[in-house]
Amino acid sequence: QVQVVESGGGLVRPGGSLRLSCTASGTTFADMGWYRQAPGKVREFIKLITPTGAEYTGAPFTTEPVRSRFAISRDKGLNRVYLFMNNLQPEDTAVYYCYADDNLKSRHWGQGTQVTVSS
Repeated sequence: QVQVVESGGGLVRPGGSLRLSCTASGTTFADMGWYRQAPGKVREFIKLITPTGAEYTGAPFTTEPVRSRFAISRDKGLNRVYLFMNNLQPEDTAVYYCYADDNLKSRHWGQGTQVTVSS
């Protein structure tokens, strides 16, 4: 059974940092990445990372503040990725979703983790 599980969300003050984690299991995965969805908005792509560690930032479809403040990494040889978020602002408040693409290019989503940035 394929599972994608995120963790690490929570409440943080403006200017703070968080690290989100995501573990996928149940098959072999290729690209993994992160989206977010703020209330009333469409789901927004953040970054993806390949099994070899190459990143795709989504430019120009992602905003520069997201590309520069958010970093993605992947445990080598494992289906585990991280999203490091720095200098968080209230507009970063959203549900953050991890996904993992299997080798048949089917996309599997996690349940999401809430990140709230508030003083």
